Amino acid sequence: MRQALLRQFREALPSGVDHVSVRFVSEKSTQVAVRNDVVQPPGVGTDAGLMVTVHEGGGLGYAATSDTSPAGLRTAIERARRWSRAVAGRSVIDTSKLRMPRPTGDWAGPVVRPWSDLPVRERVDRLRRICAAAAAPKDIALREASVVESTTESLYVTSDGAELFQQRTGIVPEIMVFASRDGQSQRRTMGGMRGASRLGGVEIVDGYAMEDAARQIRDEALLLLDAPQCPTGTMDVVLAPDQMMLQIHESIGHPLELDRILGDERNFAGTSFVTPDMFGTYRYGSEQLTVSFAPDEPGEFASYGWDDDGARGERLLLIDKGLLVRALGGTVSQARSGIAGVANSRASSWNRAPIDRMANLNVEPGDCTFSELVAGVERGVYLQTNLSWSIDDSRNKFQFGCEFGREIVDGQLGRVVRNPNYRGISASFWRTLHRAGDRSTYRVLGTPFCGKGEPSQVIGVGHASPACHFRQVDVFGGAA
Repeated sequence: MRQALLRQFREALPSGVDHVSVRFVSEKSTQVAVRNDVVQPPGVGTDAGLMVTVHEGGGLGYAATSDTSPAGLRTAIERARRWSRAVAGRSVIDTSKLRMPRPTGDWAGPVVRPWSDLPVRERVDRLRRICAAAAAPKDIALREASVVESTTESLYVTSDGAELFQQRTGIVPEIMVFASRDGQSQRRTMGGMRGASRLGGVEIVDGYAMEDAARQIRDEALLLLDAPQCPTGTMDVVLAPDQMMLQIHESIGHPLELDRILGDERNFAGTSFVTPDMFGTYRYGSEQLTVSFAPDEPGEFASYGWDDDGARGERLLLIDKGLLVRALGGTVSQARSGIAGVANSRASSWNRAPIDRMANLNVEPGDCTFSELVAGVERGVYLQTNLSWSIDDSRNKFQFGCEFGREIVDGQLGRVVRNPNYRGISASFWRTLHRAGDRSTYRVLGTPFCGKGEPSQVIGVGHASPACHFRQVDVFGGAA
């Protein structure tokens, strides 16, 4: 199949064009779920097509099609050429001056055994056991266990000789439990959009010990029904990695996307409080904050060898000991702005053009054990698992709610509290980072549901982080 696509591309190449690239993408997905011991209808999906990008006469044009035949490819190339000619001289950048990468190579994400290799009956039986583990004699209104697997293969070729083949299999396990009594309900979850997504297969599902996890979150959901409201006031917080994931995503990841900083996203996803002059001089956080862009992290959900414009994925620091040094901008955005970026031009599908996206965005660990983090708090709360989020269009003012909280008093974890929330301002919040946990507190997490772009693109991202201690945060109880 690969050789046939390469031959089609070479035969369809037009003359007199500065640069042509074609990205062939095929995706297969499966979903199995059990809810309250009832097997849900399984899901199976396949999707395939190609995206053509043409640089001609200083313009840039795209065209996508699900017709991957030679005729379909030729039609798409000609349609992209028409768009390129139409915008030449009217675009924000002269593409004739762009020097696109010209790489060759293959890359595959780590998989010991694909989840879909298991017989359907075995997958269902596993999820039945996980769902049953969350059962209780009373007060558990809903319990669900599911696993989604998605395998994507992509072939990227260009008119000047680039040829890349990449394959990745993502696994998204999730457990959800709702406890309800006397008109009150509480939710506890593991995974899904809140963190357990990884590259891999059966070994990832096994590694989460999901039956034990189901019993734990069941017990925590029941505890929340009897727990007091989270206290309100200015106090310290210790954020667990599964809440740090959301904090990183919303108040570091999106603000540092270069197309957003340049204004491209203001009509749909908003802008950023970060401005181009901040790079190299702005104190984004305390010296405890070091943030890496890490597409080479083995098994993290958004790992890859090259981005969708052919730029080599390499680990780079975005924030170095609190100092903002680099943007989340791909080849085109870097050329437009003159600001150093990374290999993060990514598309969610064959029918979407690459834009600046987060990939693996990680807070580097510090040197404190979890016990040491807690011991440093006189009065505060320990917060786990995002429940709700709200942030303004410039990704600055935010308010986040969590599923589960514990009071911290005089350096000791205390009683469970329900409905914990906190708020802050991105431009100052990270400067309150007092200490970052060590490797023993560090977790590699990810989510398949990062939305951006117009038309919309929903894509997977990875976030790894230790637990972190922040000083003097505005905390409050009640619904967020």
